Amino acid sequence: MPSLTVNERPLAFDMDPQTPLLWALRDAANLTGTKYGCGVGDCGACMVLVDGEAKMSCQMSLAEAEGRVVTTIEGLSPDRSHPVQQALVAQQAIQCGFCTPGIAIAAAALLARNADPSPEDIRAAVPNLCRCGVYPRLVAAIQQAGRVLRRLETIDPVPAPGTSAEDAARAVPAIKAT
Repeated sequence: MPSLTVNERPLAFDMDPQTPLLWALRDAANLTGTKYGCGVGDCGACMVLVDGEAKMSCQMSLAEAEGRVVTTIEGLSPDRSHPVQQALVAQQAIQCGFCTPGIAIAAAALLARNADPSPEDIRAAVPNLCRCGVYPRLVAAIQQAGRVLRRLETIDPVPAPGTSAEDAARAVPAIKAT
């Protein structure tokens, strides 16, 4: 029975060890923020952090994940306060949202290594496909998140889930230089 730590919780999966990590997370752990996109590791919709590195969960088996620490979009920041999540909203870099969890995970992994990435660094580290084509906004959002992490800027928080529709409609993140 493969065991690993998912979002800071030890979990044992009563599944075939060759099951893709993606399906274990979605079907057994009910962590549906990790999306199924292409199934062959090309799109990035299934991206998760494995021991701090961005990995395609459709390409990793439970056996390969055994004993490792996995972070999904739900574990990145349960209240959506991670600088990447806040900057994606502030820069209006989210359209349909399907690719967003994978992009946020890839960006968080990049910023953990390099909080001041160039556009070229971002394009290399965030290979995710976005059908909506918001790539220039993604680059701006990831650079903004880096500035937040370096304490050069702040973003007023976006309302948490459960906020009334009226309050959420009025909420536009404010960006402030510090």
